[in-house]
Amino acid sequence: MAGTTPRLRADARRNRDLIVTAAQRLFLEQGIDVPLDEVARRAGVGIGTLYRRFPDRDALLRAVAEDTLRRLADLVETARREEPDAWHALCRFLRSCAELRLGELAARLDPRLQREMRTGQDLDEIRQRVIAAVLELTARAQADGTLRADAGPLDIAMVMTLHVYAPANVSGDQAVRRMVEIMLDGLRAGGGTALPGAPSTDADLRRYTAVEP
Repeated sequence: MAGTTPRLRADARRNRDLIVTAAQRLFLEQGIDVPLDEVARRAGVGIGTLYRRFPDRDALLRAVAEDTLRRLADLVETARREEPDAWHALCRFLRSCAELRLGELAARLDPRLQREMRTGQDLDEIRQRVIAAVLELTARAQADGTLRADAGPLDIAMVMTLHVYAPANVSGDQAVRRMVEIMLDGLRAGGGTALPGAPSTDADLRRYTAVEP
């Protein structure tokens, strides 16, 4: 009996992760109104297990958003640690955002829920880690001469949340990956066309990610 509780906790955690992963994919494929029994079926668990973890749709939406934010922090920190320079770290991170289809997911979430995510103190700390890493990578890549000088951190943030419409006969994942590569090529130093307007600043990014009072 001594090992029963840890095993139950591990099983519960595994079921939770399966449900959240399934929900994220189905929200992208069918929208946030997808039946919850379809989420349970995709996760390979019973509907009762789903409701024990997530009593309503809002709780499941919040879990998907929280997990996505935590994953972003892990992705950017891993890229900083493992890539040889800031430019490669930035490219790796932006490609990861595209694979998550971050822009499409954010567009589907209820704006009220997004506000709740931003005002939670523990989650705000994670958001600030992501923002700080983006600012650092942008500054370092420009100092290295690999990121064009007239691009700014707000441009990077908008590429992070790229949302591409793909026709029914075109793979959405492939379309987003192609657009990211086109944008990365445009962000590389030596681009032939000057960008309109002034480059964004660190303060612009912080205002963009701030919560309205």
